Amino acid sequence: MAEKKGYVATTKFLIASPTKVRPVARVINQKSCSEAMAILENMPQKGAKLIKGTLKSAVANALFANKKLDEDMLYVKEIRIDEGPRLKRVWFRARGRADQLLKRMCHITVIVDEKAGE
Repeated sequence: MAEKKGYVATTKFLIASPTKVRPVARVINQKSCSEAMAILENMPQKGAKLIKGTLKSAVANALFANKKLDEDMLYVKEIRIDEGPRLKRVWFRARGRADQLLKRMCHITVIVDEKAGE
């Protein structure tokens, strides 16, 4: 059966480690969009700012696609933090040696949908 997917927004190639962004995403999963925005506003992590931008985009996509929707009717159906490519940089160390510094990237996907039963 084809299930209704919801309204999607994706942000790619953000320079932030996915392991640091995922705990922020777990906090807002399955919450209403207005509540999720309020939570993200008050979180100090860098990931909160990145997720907030993607969530705003998903809400705007939903409101643009369906003119009858109200922002209070939307909730975060699913949020995914996927790993992106890594930038490899040289990290100079003592005694003429070098290490490899990996700057990790992530892709954020937010799916919002309207609440059922209202």
